[in-house]
Amino acid sequence: MSDDGAAPLRIGIDGYNLALPQGTGVATYGRNLAAAVRSLGYPIDLVFGVTIPRKADAALRESLFFGQLGADAPARLSLRRKLRRWRVHPLAHELIAVPVTGRALAADGADRLPAFDRLYNLSEIFDVCARHFRRYGRFMTLRMPDPPAIMHWTYPLPLRLAGARNLYTLHDLVPLRLPGASLEDKRYYDMLVRACVARADQIVTVSERSRDDIIALLDADPARVTNCYQSSDMPALRDPAALPDRLRRLFDLDMRGYFLFFGAIEPKKNLGRVIQAYLEADVATPLVIVGKEAWHAERELKLLGAAHGRRLPGAERIRRIDYVPRALLTDLLHGARAALFPALYEGFGLPALEALAAGVPLLSSTTGALPEINGAAALAVDPYDMDAMVAAIRRLDGDAALRAELAAAGPARAAHFSQAAFADRIGQLYRQVATR
Repeated sequence: MSDDGAAPLRIGIDGYNLALPQGTGVATYGRNLAAAVRSLGYPIDLVFGVTIPRKADAALRESLFFGQLGADAPARLSLRRKLRRWRVHPLAHELIAVPVTGRALAADGADRLPAFDRLYNLSEIFDVCARHFRRYGRFMTLRMPDPPAIMHWTYPLPLRLAGARNLYTLHDLVPLRLPGASLEDKRYYDMLVRACVARADQIVTVSERSRDDIIALLDADPARVTNCYQSSDMPALRDPAALPDRLRRLFDLDMRGYFLFFGAIEPKKNLGRVIQAYLEADVATPLVIVGKEAWHAERELKLLGAAHGRRLPGAERIRRIDYVPRALLTDLLHGARAALFPALYEGFGLPALEALAAGVPLLSSTTGALPEINGAAALAVDPYDMDAMVAAIRRLDGDAALRAELAAAGPARAAHFSQAAFADRIGQLYRQVATR
């Protein structure tokens, strides 16, 4: 029961990104949102679109769900699955309960799920809803028994849950603000986010920069757009005294002996210019790049390839690591001399927050939400200014006093975006929406 004697609000959260095997920044947002809701004492319903047969026996659904959670999509769809996606009807779709009794032992998939009270699923719903929206021009309606008071969709999805207040998080409008740096169908995306703004009980976003963009570009009612910021769930550093030894044994790296870039390799992260600036800076400190290849990754990495039959001078000091679990990424971050994240445009910039929280000097940018998140705790440059970026890398490499100043300022700045602060903002919003 809440302080006023009322039953606590039940909150629904979608599993759109939580099901991804390697996760994303939005998956981190989903986990943090669930942790915030749990800390408020509210029950949680999770809604997934994992492929399990609709008519599967209830006792078997748990094993089928966790067996498919995070599985890669098949390269080719079966005729039955193609028909299922094509023959989407305009009526409400019933979610299917997945009883969780503990018969499926916790493994990688189960560990990715936040704590929850009820689990519901409908096969491929996150793919099917897009076809529904294109065909009928309206959101697909889902139904479930005893729906939560609030359904919080962590991404712009053309879905609504009947009987709940539906909230949608729009993290940024990068496809519209920086259209050359994203893969989305711009016409569809514009139609979708405008529909979210029109249909939502509330739009949630993660920075004042994104809130301003949503209001200006989508003509949203300012009273219906709330910035709650977000937090990080970077795990605590394991045995700090042993970190230098772990770095040496696992990665052949020296403590404070390398620069680190981490994040998806895609145009908006600006890695191509980071690599060019690093090579021009001609510093001896290696650059380590951690991240999976996304859209146009080959364009961002082209300077690492052979030019005229030979590698560029200094390219041998750049090391790539495709993907590491969060615990190992924590090790790499805490051991870095500095983190490099001069992104072209971010609605929030989670890697920047994680570097600040770890007390790692940060090279950031002057665009998007990054100045708002970093404050004065980062060295910021125009992400298009190559000379400024070269000079900044040289300063971070050679100026120990600057590194110490930034390392000290980072955790204090990151405290503004703590999990407790995020939970407080989310709780206030839910109570306002529920009583409206």
